[in-house]
Amino acid sequence: MHVSFSRGTAALVASAALAALSACAKAKPNTAASPATDPRNNLKAGLFDAGEYTSNLKVVSKAVSPEGFLGQTNSDLAFTGNYVIQGNYNGPVVWDISNPSAPKLVVAYECPASQNDVSVYKNLMFMSAEAMNGRIDCKPGGVRETVSKDRMRGVRIFDITNIREPKLVANVQTCRGSHTHTVLEDPKDKQNVYIYVSGSSGIRPGGELAECANTASSDANSARLRIEIIKVPLANPAQAAVVGRANIFAGLNAPSTHGASAADKADIAAIKAKGAFMIMVPSMEQEIEVPAQFVKPVLDSITKARGATVANAADSAAARPLVDANVKKLLTANGMMNPPTKGGAIHETSQCHDITVYPSLGLAGGACEGHGLLLDISNPVAPVRLDAVADSNFAYWHSATFNNDGTKILFSDEWGGGGAPKCRPLDKPEWGANAIFEIVNKKMVFKSYYKIPTFQTANENCVAHNGSLIPIPGRDVMVQSWYQGGISVFDWTDAANPKEIASFDRGPVDGTRMQMGGSWSVYWYNGSIVSSEIARGMDVAELVPSQYISQNEIDAAKTVKWDYLNAQGQPKIVWPPSFSLAKAFTDQLERKGCSASTVSALRSQISAAEKANGADRNTALAKAVTDAEGARSCDGAKVDMLKKSLQDLRALAM
Repeated sequence: MHVSFSRGTAALVASAALAALSACAKAKPNTAASPATDPRNNLKAGLFDAGEYTSNLKVVSKAVSPEGFLGQTNSDLAFTGNYVIQGNYNGPVVWDISNPSAPKLVVAYECPASQNDVSVYKNLMFMSAEAMNGRIDCKPGGVRETVSKDRMRGVRIFDITNIREPKLVANVQTCRGSHTHTVLEDPKDKQNVYIYVSGSSGIRPGGELAECANTASSDANSARLRIEIIKVPLANPAQAAVVGRANIFAGLNAPSTHGASAADKADIAAIKAKGAFMIMVPSMEQEIEVPAQFVKPVLDSITKARGATVANAADSAAARPLVDANVKKLLTANGMMNPPTKGGAIHETSQCHDITVYPSLGLAGGACEGHGLLLDISNPVAPVRLDAVADSNFAYWHSATFNNDGTKILFSDEWGGGGAPKCRPLDKPEWGANAIFEIVNKKMVFKSYYKIPTFQTANENCVAHNGSLIPIPGRDVMVQSWYQGGISVFDWTDAANPKEIASFDRGPVDGTRMQMGGSWSVYWYNGSIVSSEIARGMDVAELVPSQYISQNEIDAAKTVKWDYLNAQGQPKIVWPPSFSLAKAFTDQLERKGCSASTVSALRSQISAAEKANGADRNTALAKAVTDAEGARSCDGAKVDMLKKSLQDLRALAM
């Protein structure tokens, strides 16, 4: 996520997201026949009493953020054992979900910063810090000095051997802070883990971090166009340090922009008509409303100087040039006073937002503002770009997800920085969506877009955000957050025709104005769908059987168990042998339209095998393997999956 402009100074940096685009695909997303009639439209507003709509999901619990953390922004999630670690701008919050229907608060650890995105590795927890208020001692109050050794902008490392008492063991400072980070487990190196750091703010002054050179990217020592790589020695995490800065952007051209949508233009016109303070942000090529926190102090001062308490038109006129100068000074400091480069080299301020690694395949997907990158990470300290794609329909390449066999990759577009409504009727469905690519000979080939098939109101921040695969065997199924667009489960097995199959949505936090809320991220973990709700807390849901997903497929997914999970560090999904796995493949053959008699015979044989033991089970499974061949003409690949699942069960029966 990039905090919206309306939430403060960090937003100005974040808003550069809107400048990152390029040209490629033209196919429209495959959405419902009529988003205008979707039942999620126009749900009742409210913080804890909003209207709700669920489709093929069951929400089993809604945990409310604890005191001191409720009202602060909830961010990303990581999982370890029976625990969910939820990032929050006031510090990490740990929940016990041993019983998903009744999450229990374990600890809320005060450590203010942003975004406080979290990840784990065994007994270690990592947390991003980027904003100027982060302190090395985790104390509140921030750092007032412009340059200070007390400021923390980078990755914190905690020992969570006792998860109820996290212990801060290291602060690894980085040149642009850490907006997000990714933990990389190198299969060839069991002594260390590596962290890829994505920092989206300005480069720190040398007086605060001497090694941060704000020089041209062609300079070998430059901090521009670099991702920073931290090496964490597992035997002594306190010795973690930056060991490399990789330029994975070299040679890329600046992407194109698509500008404002019809809905945005109408909103801007309405705001200007009311006399709002406006500012043109050159890097965005867009005029936006100046946040109240920049306007109010100046206007109050002018009003007070003439002995009044209520501003008049003259006060407003006097304040405008002062506010304009103040905001332009901040824009200049963050490199946002220059318009995006047209057709030349990539802008020197470009960075990655999220990098998703798939260690078992030696690949990573870099969602890098104006581009989607495919990386070779076989050498973790020297990632190599294999391919890059860009799309004029994309405003901000935000996150990436591989399918399980690594033949496809999906990128999300966080158009509007996560703080704006981008699912309105006049917003193009190609904008703020996902782009799905097949990976062919280490190159990405565009196939389609996916966006939730509903319209959301102008009071709901809504755009594609974080999600993960659901381990349904033989299919590519994903659950994804859309902020106040809720969560969506969709099937992208057919990369050219993604289809929504389940959803959960609430009405807006506030029905009278845009107020931040919704699902920041949602992931599948050991049978549960867990969503970090920005304004409210944490939701836990589960799939229910439908025409799109059978109970056997759900049961097979639940056989996949992880000890810990970071969604940006994709593990290879491996299904243990089970009868639910074989039944799931049989259900998929039926859904494909295979012969009813063949499917019925298979089910009977598998059922007989499940009831039998020893040699009788082995015999029944052998017969099922033979019977499966009867469906080969319908779907040979699925038959091979079914046969393997039956043969694995035979091996257990022998």
